[in-house]
Amino acid sequence: MSDAYAASGVDTTQSDAGVGALVGILKTIETGKPSLNVLASGHYASVLRVAPNLGIAVATDGVGSKLIVAEETNRLDTVGIDCIAMNVNDLVCVGAEPIAMLDYLAVQEPDGERLAAIGRGLKAGAEDAGIEIPGGELAVLPELLRGHPDPGGFDLCGTAIGTVGLDELVTGAAIEPGDALIGLPSSGIHSNGYTLARKALQRDGGLTLDDRPEELGGASVADALLEPTVIYVRAIVELLRSGIPVRGLSHITGGGLLNLVRLGALDAHGRPHPAASAGPRLGFAIEDPLPVPGVMRLIQRLGSVSDAEMWEVFNMGCGFVAVVADEHVDAASALLAERHPGTRRIGTVTDRGGVCTAPGGVELR
Repeated sequence: MSDAYAASGVDTTQSDAGVGALVGILKTIETGKPSLNVLASGHYASVLRVAPNLGIAVATDGVGSKLIVAEETNRLDTVGIDCIAMNVNDLVCVGAEPIAMLDYLAVQEPDGERLAAIGRGLKAGAEDAGIEIPGGELAVLPELLRGHPDPGGFDLCGTAIGTVGLDELVTGAAIEPGDALIGLPSSGIHSNGYTLARKALQRDGGLTLDDRPEELGGASVADALLEPTVIYVRAIVELLRSGIPVRGLSHITGGGLLNLVRLGALDAHGRPHPAASAGPRLGFAIEDPLPVPGVMRLIQRLGSVSDAEMWEVFNMGCGFVAVVADEHVDAASALLAERHPGTRRIGTVTDRGGVCTAPGGVELR
């Protein structure tokens, strides 16, 4: 369990147990016909078979408590980008090409100017990802939502869909020890860990959203916290189409470095990998990490957060990882760096099943 995160109000151990209880019930759904689901639960997206070699990939996510910072500053025009990013970056991890997203926007009060600002972010994110938003839902819920400040409360989430050839699924089954980890730089915190970030910066550190501490290089706390999540879709789709064999893809979100453990849990057909029957079959070593953004160094200092917990909660400067065989690392890195400068090899797949290591002796499992 992440100690500082739990103290801020998010107990990841309890959350994992809750998810397990929910999924345990959902797995018992009986439809009276064979399941269309081709991937075991726990990957970044679900894939449903709709034709002999065609799958529809589906992913759903929200922006989280980053919205509180948007409410407090009345800066609502980028959180739509975050909503798009959190969904399509997950979707592409199974090899799917995102095509559309439906948004769900719940508001305390239906203010036209605020809704338009949120809409501008959704538009920007959709165009960046190359997807449509053909519909959605607006719910006015004054009895459920309370804003920061009142009555500006809202919640924003979405469900993205994409297509993938069932013989082109990227499940991580092909990953072997010795493969290369290629890291794509993040823009900052993205959309995870904000409960801990706000506690460290505002409650523990005594900063206001207008303050400009040295670690932020002239930006305000609000600027750093509201920096939009990077959308990696176009670069990853280009990689998938390039002919370079891609063995695994990982969106580094909540759980930080441990997101990598998902890779290798499934075989090429989406079933649990035989070698993983006794536990995770692969480990991941970060040997040459990407630069850590100043906002994360500031969070660690003011919140007295350990190195291990920082790597377990935040992306630490790497928002996405592609796994390729060692002989393809230069070509894949160069292709990805065209859209995301700074992309490069950051580490290696190991045979230490379920163990993620980072510089400084950090081990997560």
